[in-house]
Amino acid sequence: MAREDEIIDRFDGNWRFLSNFSLDPVVVPGIGPYSGAFRTAEPLFQAMKTTDAGEVDRIRSCKTPGEAKRVGRRVSLRPNWEDVKIEMMSAVVILKFGVGTLLAERLLNTGDALLVEGNTWGDTFWGVCDGVGENRLGKILMNRRELLAAVRGQDEALAESLGQMSRGQYTVRVPRPEVE
Repeated sequence: MAREDEIIDRFDGNWRFLSNFSLDPVVVPGIGPYSGAFRTAEPLFQAMKTTDAGEVDRIRSCKTPGEAKRVGRRVSLRPNWEDVKIEMMSAVVILKFGVGTLLAERLLNTGDALLVEGNTWGDTFWGVCDGVGENRLGKILMNRRELLAAVRGQDEALAESLGQMSRGQYTVRVPRPEVE
């Protein structure tokens, strides 16, 4: 587990799973052009840039995250992309780090470490390059980690309550209906 004062400043090596390029499939439930499996989080994010089903399929069929990113740069952008891109990245992260999954546990195991999507390719919106950047992806990941920790706390409290019930140490009071 990462220490509280630790900074994870690149999503590679042991921390590669934090990257949208990590080889962890992401599945979108439901129906529609985005539903189904994507090889990694990157093609899903790139696909969300467009509402054209053909372009979504073309991105989904890319063999690598890098190829998906290149194809995503050439799609017809949804009209409100700049307004929704942070929300879309948040949705990708939520799907990738689903409650109860191994990836969610790994994210939780980063503890309170500061997560910084450090890069050398000049992305100062989603990450940080040469000490400059908004680190939006890092912030989204830390927010997801915080929500996962809260859910785990609720689950632990529920498990404790159920344990008390099974040991007969917990009383459930059901109000009786008033008789007229």
